[in-house]
Amino acid sequence: MLDANWPDSWRNAFRIELRAEAIGLAWRGWPVLPGATPEPITAEGDDLTWRRPVPVRDDWRELVGSHAHEVASWFTDRTHSLLVATGTVLDAVEVDQELGKRAARLLRAIGHPAPIVAMPNGRWLFLTQPAEHMPAEIAEQISVQWHGTDSYIPLPPSPFQHGVVHWRVKPEVCGWQLPPAAEVQDVLVRALADEHAPMLVESTAA
Repeated sequence: MLDANWPDSWRNAFRIELRAEAIGLAWRGWPVLPGATPEPITAEGDDLTWRRPVPVRDDWRELVGSHAHEVASWFTDRTHSLLVATGTVLDAVEVDQELGKRAARLLRAIGHPAPIVAMPNGRWLFLTQPAEHMPAEIAEQISVQWHGTDSYIPLPPSPFQHGVVHWRVKPEVCGWQLPPAAEVQDVLVRALADEHAPMLVESTAA
């Protein structure tokens, strides 16, 4: 979140960057949403922190597809994060960091990079074209989450409790062309299959 201890110049620079990123994505047709810091979670054993940014407005679904000029008006001093709705222009597959690293290596190896977002909570987001379904091998993994219709994701430079969302692979690397969902899904399935390979090799060598 915006640290209260930040100098005013830092906070102002952050807000300017956030607004510029939002406008740039909106001009490219991405369904940008204004995000806010959610209320602290007060569950037993919880440390009263929040998990991730949420839309400023409850009716955020009605904002999808808004023009860049309108998007610019949303990003004010009270807007703390940049969100993008999924299910229309893009989807995202959220995975843990280790699976994300294996999948990213495979995508590089086949020469088909995909935009990848890393969140401060150790989770990675692989951006794709909208998907109709998820392969069972991925869907049954509790550590994997598909963001499609009626969902949203944070994009850089959105802040979390500790740290800031950042690009691992920027959309420019792909020429702003999102990969087909099936292509990324296939790579994630392969990455899951390779999960225990290092252990098997080590055991054989021993």
